[in-house]
Amino acid sequence: MLIHPWDAPRDDTEWQQWLAAHDFGQLAVNGLPGEPPHVQPMHFAYDPERGPHGVALAHLARPNPLWPALLANPVVTLSVVDDYVYVPGPWQAPPDTPSEHGVPTSFYAAVQLRCTARVVDDPAEKAELLNHQVGHFQPEGGSARATAGEAPYGRLLSGIRGLRLEVTDVRAKFKYANHKPEEIQNRIVAELTTRDGPGDATAREHHLRRRNG
Repeated sequence: MLIHPWDAPRDDTEWQQWLAAHDFGQLAVNGLPGEPPHVQPMHFAYDPERGPHGVALAHLARPNPLWPALLANPVVTLSVVDDYVYVPGPWQAPPDTPSEHGVPTSFYAAVQLRCTARVVDDPAEKAELLNHQVGHFQPEGGSARATAGEAPYGRLLSGIRGLRLEVTDVRAKFKYANHKPEEIQNRIVAELTTRDGPGDATAREHHLRRRNG
Protein backbone atom coordinates (compact mmCIF):
# COMPACT_ATOMS: atom_id res chain seq x y z
CA MET A 1 0.00 0.00 0.00
CA LEU A 2 1.46 3.31 -1.11
CA ILE A 3 1.31 5.91 1.68
CA HIS A 4 2.20 9.48 0.77
CA PRO A 5 3.35 11.68 3.68
CA TRP A 6 0.12 13.70 3.56
CA ASP A 7 -1.98 10.51 3.86
CA ALA A 8 -0.07 9.04 6.80
CA PRO A 9 -1.73 9.04 10.24
CA ARG A 10 -0.82 11.91 12.50
CA ASP A 11 0.09 9.46 15.27
CA ASP A 12 -0.79 5.99 16.56
CA THR A 13 -3.88 7.33 18.31
CA GLU A 14 -5.49 8.28 14.99
CA TRP A 15 -5.42 4.80 13.47
CA GLN A 16 -6.12 3.07 16.81
CA GLN A 17 -9.28 5.12 17.37
CA TRP A 18 -10.39 4.43 13.82
CA LEU A 19 -9.71 0.70 14.17
CA ALA A 20 -11.70 0.55 17.42
CA ALA A 21 -14.80 1.50 15.42
CA HIS A 22 -13.98 -0.62 12.36
CA ASP A 23 -13.79 -4.19 13.56
CA PHE A 24 -14.47 -6.21 10.42
CA GLY A 25 -11.62 -6.98 8.05
CA GLN A 26 -9.95 -9.57 5.86
CA LEU A 27 -7.27 -11.91 7.16
CA ALA A 28 -4.68 -12.76 4.49
CA VAL A 29 -2.78 -16.03 5.02
CA ASN A 30 -0.06 -17.36 2.71
CA GLY A 31 -1.12 -20.60 1.06
CA LEU A 32 0.79 -23.84 1.30
CA PRO A 33 3.26 -24.52 -1.56
CA GLY A 34 1.33 -24.76 -4.81
CA GLU A 35 -1.84 -23.33 -3.27
CA PRO A 36 -3.31 -19.81 -3.53
CA PRO A 37 -3.39 -17.57 -0.46
CA HIS A 38 -6.40 -17.54 1.85
CA VAL A 39 -8.41 -14.34 2.38
CA GLN A 40 -10.88 -14.70 5.23
CA PRO A 41 -13.50 -12.01 6.08
CA MET A 42 -14.06 -11.83 9.83
CA HIS A 43 -14.98 -9.78 12.84
CA PHE A 44 -12.24 -9.12 15.37
CA ALA A 45 -11.68 -7.19 18.58
CA TYR A 46 -8.53 -5.08 18.69
CA ASP A 47 -6.91 -4.44 22.06
CA PRO A 48 -4.16 -1.79 21.89
CA GLU A 49 -3.06 -2.45 25.47
CA ARG A 50 -1.71 -5.95 24.82
CA GLY A 51 1.83 -5.89 23.45
CA PRO A 52 3.82 -3.12 21.71
CA HIS A 53 1.30 -2.73 18.86
CA GLY A 54 -1.71 -4.47 20.35
CA VAL A 55 -3.50 -7.76 19.73
CA ALA A 56 -6.50 -8.64 17.56
CA LEU A 57 -8.73 -11.43 18.88
CA ALA A 58 -10.94 -13.53 16.63
CA HIS A 59 -12.26 -17.04 16.09
CA LEU A 60 -13.16 -19.18 13.09
CA ALA A 61 -14.89 -22.49 12.51
CA ARG A 62 -12.71 -25.55 12.98
CA PRO A 63 -13.44 -26.85 9.42
CA ASN A 64 -12.07 -23.63 7.88
CA PRO A 65 -9.52 -24.63 5.19
CA LEU A 66 -6.98 -21.96 6.16
CA TRP A 67 -5.73 -23.69 9.35
CA PRO A 68 -2.99 -25.85 7.78
CA ALA A 69 -1.54 -22.85 5.93
CA LEU A 70 -1.71 -20.63 9.00
CA LEU A 71 0.02 -23.21 11.18
CA ALA A 72 2.73 -23.65 8.53
CA ASN A 73 3.31 -19.88 8.35
CA PRO A 74 1.76 -17.83 11.18
CA VAL A 75 2.83 -14.47 9.70
CA VAL A 76 -0.44 -12.94 8.43
CA THR A 77 -1.96 -9.59 7.51
CA LEU A 78 -5.28 -8.27 8.78
CA SER A 79 -6.56 -5.60 6.38
CA VAL A 80 -9.38 -3.17 7.16
CA VAL A 81 -10.72 -0.65 4.62
CA ASP A 82 -13.74 1.61 5.07
CA ASP A 83 -15.07 5.17 4.86
CA TYR A 84 -14.51 5.13 1.11
CA VAL A 85 -16.11 7.23 -1.61
CA TYR A 86 -15.56 7.89 -5.30
CA VAL A 87 -14.45 11.43 -6.15
CA PRO A 88 -15.35 12.57 -9.70
CA GLY A 89 -12.66 14.23 -11.78
CA PRO A 90 -14.30 17.68 -12.01
CA TRP A 91 -14.17 18.03 -8.24
CA GLN A 92 -10.38 17.93 -8.38
CA ALA A 93 -9.79 20.09 -11.44
CA PRO A 94 -7.11 22.72 -10.76
CA PRO A 95 -8.14 26.38 -10.93
CA ASP A 96 -8.22 27.85 -14.44
CA THR A 97 -8.38 24.33 -15.90
CA PRO A 98 -11.41 22.83 -17.70
CA SER A 99 -13.40 20.77 -15.24
CA GLU A 100 -13.28 17.76 -17.55
CA HIS A 101 -9.49 17.69 -17.12
CA GLY A 102 -9.76 16.89 -13.41
CA VAL A 103 -8.47 13.52 -12.27
CA PRO A 104 -10.96 11.24 -10.48
CA THR A 105 -9.81 9.37 -7.39
CA SER A 106 -10.94 7.42 -4.35
CA PHE A 107 -11.02 8.54 -0.73
CA TYR A 108 -10.63 5.87 1.94
CA ALA A 109 -9.17 4.92 5.28
CA ALA A 110 -7.13 1.73 5.60
CA VAL A 111 -5.21 -0.06 8.33
CA GLN A 112 -3.08 -3.12 7.68
CA LEU A 113 -1.89 -5.09 10.69
CA ARG A 114 1.02 -7.45 10.14
CA CYS A 115 0.64 -10.12 12.79
CA THR A 116 2.02 -13.32 14.19
CA ALA A 117 -0.94 -15.64 14.71
CA ARG A 118 -1.36 -18.02 17.61
CA VAL A 119 -4.11 -20.62 17.42
CA VAL A 120 -6.08 -21.05 20.63
CA ASP A 121 -7.47 -24.56 21.22
CA ASP A 122 -7.61 -24.73 25.01
CA PRO A 123 -11.33 -24.58 25.96
CA ALA A 124 -10.82 -22.18 28.86
CA GLU A 125 -8.71 -19.83 26.72
CA LYS A 126 -11.27 -19.97 23.93
CA ALA A 127 -14.02 -19.10 26.36
CA GLU A 128 -12.04 -16.11 27.63
CA LEU A 129 -11.36 -14.98 24.06
CA LEU A 130 -15.04 -15.28 23.12
CA ASN A 131 -16.13 -13.35 26.20
CA HIS A 132 -13.71 -10.58 25.28
CA GLN A 133 -15.14 -10.42 21.76
CA VAL A 134 -18.74 -10.42 22.96
CA GLY A 135 -17.87 -7.69 25.46
CA HIS A 136 -16.56 -5.60 22.59
CA PHE A 137 -19.50 -6.16 20.25
CA GLN A 138 -22.24 -6.33 22.90
CA PRO A 139 -21.23 -3.94 25.68
CA GLU A 140 -24.92 -3.83 26.65
CA GLY A 141 -24.77 -7.54 27.52
CA GLY A 142 -27.69 -9.83 26.81
CA SER A 143 -25.74 -13.04 26.21
CA ALA A 144 -24.58 -15.66 28.69
CA ARG A 145 -20.85 -15.92 29.31
CA ALA A 146 -18.96 -18.76 27.71
CA THR A 147 -17.49 -21.21 30.22
CA ALA A 148 -15.62 -24.37 29.28
CA GLY A 149 -17.72 -27.45 30.00
CA GLU A 150 -20.82 -25.51 31.00
CA ALA A 151 -24.09 -24.68 29.23
CA PRO A 152 -25.11 -22.98 27.08
CA TYR A 153 -21.91 -22.54 25.05
CA GLY A 154 -19.44 -25.01 26.55
CA ARG A 155 -20.28 -27.85 24.17
CA LEU A 156 -19.93 -25.51 21.16
CA LEU A 157 -16.33 -24.55 21.90
CA SER A 158 -14.99 -27.66 20.18
CA GLY A 159 -16.42 -26.41 16.87
CA ILE A 160 -14.20 -23.30 16.73
CA ARG A 161 -10.57 -22.32 17.08
CA GLY A 162 -9.49 -19.03 18.57
CA LEU A 163 -6.98 -16.63 17.07
CA ARG A 164 -4.64 -14.28 18.88
CA LEU A 165 -3.04 -12.00 16.32
CA GLU A 166 0.01 -10.36 17.88
CA VAL A 167 0.55 -7.16 15.89
CA THR A 168 4.17 -6.67 14.85
CA ASP A 169 3.82 -3.81 12.36
CA VAL A 170 1.15 -1.34 11.26
CA ARG A 171 0.57 0.49 7.98
CA ALA A 172 -2.23 3.03 8.01
CA LYS A 173 -3.55 5.55 5.51
CA PHE A 174 -6.18 8.30 5.45
CA LYS A 175 -6.54 9.42 1.83
CA TYR A 176 -8.73 12.53 1.83
CA ALA A 177 -6.97 15.09 -0.41
CA ASN A 178 -5.55 17.12 2.45
CA HIS A 179 -2.55 18.05 0.27
CA LYS A 180 -4.66 19.76 -2.39
CA PRO A 181 -4.83 23.57 -2.74
CA GLU A 182 -7.40 25.18 -0.47
CA GLU A 183 -9.73 26.04 -3.36
CA ILE A 184 -9.94 22.40 -4.42
CA GLN A 185 -10.39 21.23 -0.84
CA ASN A 186 -13.28 23.65 -0.36
CA ARG A 187 -14.87 22.44 -3.59
CA ILE A 188 -14.58 18.80 -2.53
CA VAL A 189 -16.19 19.54 0.84
CA ALA A 190 -19.06 21.39 -0.87
CA GLU A 191 -19.57 18.62 -3.43
CA LEU A 192 -19.58 15.89 -0.78
CA THR A 193 -22.17 17.87 1.16
CA THR A 194 -24.36 18.35 -1.93
CA ARG A 195 -24.11 14.77 -3.16
CA ASP A 196 -24.74 13.36 0.34
CA GLY A 197 -24.41 9.77 -0.86
CA PRO A 198 -23.34 6.70 1.12
CA GLY A 199 -20.10 7.50 2.91
CA ASP A 200 -19.97 11.14 1.83
CA ALA A 201 -20.60 12.59 5.29
CA THR A 202 -17.94 10.39 6.88
CA ALA A 203 -15.40 11.21 4.16
CA ARG A 204 -16.09 14.91 4.64
CA GLU A 205 -15.60 14.55 8.39
CA HIS A 206 -12.27 12.80 7.88
CA HIS A 207 -11.11 15.53 5.51
CA LEU A 208 -12.13 18.35 7.84
CA ARG A 209 -10.73 16.62 10.91
CA ARG A 210 -7.32 16.15 9.32
CA ARG A 211 -7.42 19.61 7.72
CA ASN A 212 -8.18 21.33 11.00
CA GLY A 213 -6.05 19.07 13.17
